[in-house]
Amino acid sequence: MPRGARLTLALSGGIDSAVLLDLVAPRASRLGLRLACVHFDHGRSPHAPAWARFCRRLAARYGLACRVRKLDLAPHRKLGREGAARAARYAALRAERADFIALAQHLDDQAETVLLQLVRGAGAAGLAGMPAASLPDDAGPRFVRPLLDVTRAEIAAYARARGLEWVEDESNRDETLARNFLRRRVLPLLTELNPAAVANLGRSARHLGEAAGLLAELAAIDAERCVVRGALDVAALGRLGAARARNLLRWFLQRHGVAAPSSVRLDEILRQAAQARADRGVAFDLDGTTLRRYKGALRLVPPSPASPPPGSFEAVWSGARPWPVPELGGELRLEPVRGTGLRAAAVRRGRLTLRPRRGGEALRPRIAGPRRTVKRLLQQSGVPPWDRVRLPLVYVDEALACVPGVAVAAELQAGPGEPGLRIEWTPLAPEAAAPGAVRKPVKRAKRAKRVLK
Repeated sequence: MPRGARLTLALSGGIDSAVLLDLVAPRASRLGLRLACVHFDHGRSPHAPAWARFCRRLAARYGLACRVRKLDLAPHRKLGREGAARAARYAALRAERADFIALAQHLDDQAETVLLQLVRGAGAAGLAGMPAASLPDDAGPRFVRPLLDVTRAEIAAYARARGLEWVEDESNRDETLARNFLRRRVLPLLTELNPAAVANLGRSARHLGEAAGLLAELAAIDAERCVVRGALDVAALGRLGAARARNLLRWFLQRHGVAAPSSVRLDEILRQAAQARADRGVAFDLDGTTLRRYKGALRLVPPSPASPPPGSFEAVWSGARPWPVPELGGELRLEPVRGTGLRAAAVRRGRLTLRPRRGGEALRPRIAGPRRTVKRLLQQSGVPPWDRVRLPLVYVDEALACVPGVAVAAELQAGPGEPGLRIEWTPLAPEAAAPGAVRKPVKRAKRAKRVLK
């Protein structure tokens, strides 16, 4: 870790995190790391307030602060008790303002994870268990697990030798939880069969991690031929063979943050994509995101936010570039150009507004050509049906001026060498596009005139 890096240690107060804190705290100061602790209250135990106080006192012994955060498990209830707690905890950790997150998971935890994934029928990536360090991710901090090669017994021996204190979570004795059942019933039997069972499971996880990495590299190679403009070419996918096609589809989904479904469902997606009639809509719901076939390619379509009813909304440009319009679920990008696009002088003299489609709108894209309905223009331009319903229209005063990314009204187009604006609409991710109160037209700000000069 580079000097000055922000390191947050997840401190549960149990023996594992107490040992990790004792190991990391003195080294962090020597290495110039900015160390802090965070404790999560899952709200599942009457002892939670006492555990939080203990973690604050424990961190203070090392001259550190420990923040306590209450977790909301409700959004993850469908994952069960263990899954909901884990999902909420990791979501909170990813939101930490840190460069690295230190977790106290150890070799026995890794063995349990491998066994759990095995009985669930996981593939190579799942059986690889937990990595010692996650790959760099621009979206959040990296996770590091310094104790992943250390056994539970070694951790306990260290804690006793150092005279450390910790708390015991009574839920660790609950054998109705899958991980506890494995820990208390299954792993002891496997250790009787082979005393090196825990270490061997950890070694298998490393081997499978390497295999998963090679499969990801193969998928990236196949993607060079099969992924075109962010979509999977169905014909190219069919030429790969079943195993490589599944591997690429799984990789494609995961690269877009969508959990891959079972192999059976992957096969069904590939079968329908290849065999369904061209005029038949093929769509699969994948936890809120839809995978659709359109013009011979599979595309991921995020859920659309609710938009204001047609006629109830109008946004007025103030000069912002890009121009976010969360009420319509996206942002308008306006790029200054010359000799093309919407004539800048027309925007300076009038009022640039954005409105939802109502139906029946039309414009003349060429001076000598006929008027075309917006619906027809969108069809001719190959805009997918699900994007058509999300695409708003741009007006100058009361005149339809532009269908973003598709056409500009001929009478408002910039002439040769004349300043213009290239206008495109970009849908935002659902969480960034939550509609607020409907805005009414406001007087155009002076900033817009400055931008157009």
